[in-house]
Amino acid sequence: MQTHNSVQTANDCQAGRLIVLTGPSGVGKGTLVRSLLQRHPQLYLSISATTRSPRTGEIDGEHYYFVSRSDFEKMIAQDQLLEWAEFAGNCYGTPRLPIEQQIAQGKSILLEIELEGARQIRQSFPSALRIFILPPSFAELEKRLRDRRQDPDEAISRRLQRARIEVDAASEFDLQIVNDDFDTALQQLETAIFG
Repeated sequence: MQTHNSVQTANDCQAGRLIVLTGPSGVGKGTLVRSLLQRHPQLYLSISATTRSPRTGEIDGEHYYFVSRSDFEKMIAQDQLLEWAEFAGNCYGTPRLPIEQQIAQGKSILLEIELEGARQIRQSFPSALRIFILPPSFAELEKRLRDRRQDPDEAISRRLQRARIEVDAASEFDLQIVNDDFDTALQQLETAIFG
């Protein structure tokens, strides 16, 4: 059945569109995006621009577009970004031109992004399909954050506080998907994207 859908979707994607995925840290957005890209190579992953320096192994134009702060500020001034924000002293944003070019070629683009960026996209690209990924519960979200073993308790507490604010905004989105069972969530995403 999934193979049949994949064949159909290659034709259905001719129109091309922007698909925005948002949700709190630890909800599984990145894993869902990676699975979608593996299963549907016709999808394209948006690449963000950033003013931060490349980390070991990161390639310009593949992981990020690495730009100077002055170039980033020019991009803002010239309305070349669909959205942007500053985190930890570095700027991050979604360049408009590559998205518009891919859509013009009939490709659908996935953009995994934070809430504020998704709100900006609603204004700058209103035709985007905006999907919010929800945790099954805050207890499960906390468990997932702790199981990653990436953050100290204080950072996990901050992420959970932020998650409550983000979850309160889920109704602003076209669709909400609860990532309780991964395969079910993935199937719901595929249905939303490909019909």
